[in-house]
Amino acid sequence: MEQFVIEAKKRSETGKKAARLIRAEGRIPAVVYDEAGKATAITVESVQFNKAWRSITSTTLITLDVEGKKCDAFIRDTEYNIIKDEVLHADFFAVSNKKPVVRTYKIQYQGTPAGVLKGGFMVKHVPEVKVKALPKDLPARVVIDVSNVNIGDVFRVKDIDLGKGVTILTNGEDSLVSVAPAR
Repeated sequence: MEQFVIEAKKRSETGKKAARLIRAEGRIPAVVYDEAGKATAITVESVQFNKAWRSITSTTLITLDVEGKKCDAFIRDTEYNIIKDEVLHADFFAVSNKKPVVRTYKIQYQGTPAGVLKGGFMVKHVPEVKVKALPKDLPARVVIDVSNVNIGDVFRVKDIDLGKGVTILTNGEDSLVSVAPAR
C-alpha cells in the first residue's frame, strides 16, 4: 500500500478569522495530538491532504512532516463541508509505534460461499472485530474469503489470520458467517 506523506507547517493564529485566511491560501487548519495529549496547531496543503484522505481508511498510518520533523500519524477526525465539498479542519493523532493500539474493523467479505452456489443462504453474524497491534502492524482492512464455506459450515473469528503481531480481541468462538440450508 502507498505510504502517504503530508507536509505541514506550524501555526500560531487560531480562531475563525485565521481559519478563513488559511483556507483562502489553499491550506487546511489542523491539530496534531500526541500520545500524551499535547496539541500542536498546524496547517496542511489541501490538495495533498485530500489525495491521502480520500484513499485511506481510519487505520492507515500516514507520515506527517511538520517542518522537517517526521512522525507517524492517523487522521483521527475531519470537519467536512458537504455543500462546498471541502475539508474545513483535520485532527491528527501522532503515534510512537511503541504502544499497541486497539481498533475496531468492519468485516468485508470476499467470494461467494460454496453453500450458496448449492442453494443455501449466507448468514452474517458478527459485523466487526476488535484488534490490538502496534500502529505499524495494523491491517488496512479485515477481508475474509468465504468461498470455502459450505451448507452447515461456520466461519469463526478464530479462523481469521491477520499476520504476526496482530491480536484479535473479539471472542474466537463468535461466528462471522454461516450458510443455512434452503427451506
